[in-house]
Amino acid sequence: MCDDTARPIGMFDSGFGGLTVARAVIDLLPDENLVYIGDTGRYPYGPRPQAEVREFARQLAWSLVKQHEVKAVVVACNTASAAALDVLQQELPVLVVDVVEPGARALVTASRSGRVGVIGTVGAIGSGAYERAVAATGADVKLTAAACPGFVEFVERGQTTGDEVMILAERLLAPVQDAGVDALLLGCTHYPYLARVIGDVMGPEVTLVSSADETAFATRDVLHQLGLLRVGESDAVHRFYSSGDISWFADLGGRLLGPELGAADHWQPPE
Repeated sequence: MCDDTARPIGMFDSGFGGLTVARAVIDLLPDENLVYIGDTGRYPYGPRPQAEVREFARQLAWSLVKQHEVKAVVVACNTASAAALDVLQQELPVLVVDVVEPGARALVTASRSGRVGVIGTVGAIGSGAYERAVAATGADVKLTAAACPGFVEFVERGQTTGDEVMILAERLLAPVQDAGVDALLLGCTHYPYLARVIGDVMGPEVTLVSSADETAFATRDVLHQLGLLRVGESDAVHRFYSSGDISWFADLGGRLLGPELGAADHWQPPE
């Protein structure tokens, strides 16, 4: 493409969670073309070894660069960001935006007491990425982190309410409740779909922070700085791919994202 501004924003996630980021980007930057890959054939990433997640992330990111000529890659997966961000920023010839740092900045800003929490997958929490990101803000806060295995699977099944989800949430959120946090970062892009349940468990005095909107703002800001924003156009194209069952991805993804995900195509990992 001759016009770099017309090149799409690329985005990937282990499955459906990154659609929260896609929704935020589409709403904030309606003129931008978008390509999204959901790696539903290999989800969930959370329990997998970091080295394996890192390789998956490299495959997905390079596919966006080579096959779709994206102008930026948004790693719309907290587990992949924790495992592969440094590698992707070193390797890729385009801008790379992650969800961890914007979320951490929003978290410390939202707190009044200085006691903050983050919940995420086993992989993301175990990596220490959030401790490092919060420390990098320089804010005087105490962070409590808790892994929430099972949350992603509920979202991927389209089950975001009900007794089963509530019972699991009450058990998994106990550490951040006991710590008395007043701001909680949903450190997985799937978790906003469970925000009602999480909010009911945590109570109205706890502010829930989603990194999706903050990531969209970060994407807008860096594209503006580089002169790569597509502005004043009305024919934006949004393309969606899945490495798993296409009909399932289009159906559930459409219900989660909205009408923009009217159809999906298959993405094949390299051999």
